[in-house]
Amino acid sequence: MAIVHTGADMTPTKHELLTAWLPTQPWWPTGAEVPKPEASFRLDDPAGEVGIETFLLRVGGGVVQVPVTYRAAALVGGELIGETEHSVLGRRWVYLGTSDPVYVGATTSVIREGGSEVATVAPDGTPVPRRASTAAVRGSGAGSGQLHVAVAIAPDEPAPSSSGTLTATWAEQSAPVALAWLSGS
Repeated sequence: MAIVHTGADMTPTKHELLTAWLPTQPWWPTGAEVPKPEASFRLDDPAGEVGIETFLLRVGGGVVQVPVTYRAAALVGGELIGETEHSVLGRRWVYLGTSDPVYVGATTSVIREGGSEVATVAPDGTPVPRRASTAAVRGSGAGSGQLHVAVAIAPDEPAPSSSGTLTATWAEQSAPVALAWLSGS
């Protein structure tokens, strides 16, 4: 389960962080504006220390996937997206998920174990209702090797040949698309 603090503020906001960072990335389409996410989902850090969230943004004819992690302390070697002040949790360092070993481990586990996005709860354990923009993700329940995460996703493109995949659907995307896969040994 992912604990979310409904009603909490972040300064800068998640969207402000992405708006500042994404255009600096070599893979971001030149001149493209950063839209609000079309969908998102959360995965679970078994230790309960790192927040894991993935944003799916419609850009042109495709989707850009941006996995992020939220940490209470700086991560040596991680690709920093920015820092934010959370009104309940305090200062947070926001990293590109693919540079964070907790994200890599959680995503690999979801793929291998046939897992899915996690439910969100308030700090007191009360379930937080699922948002309409929450993507449904599913791991294939198989696979080995190194994790690969798609950045740009063409919604009509078939999943890569792999024994282990993470696929998603959401309100604007009814056919499953491959977000990540395991390959190699």
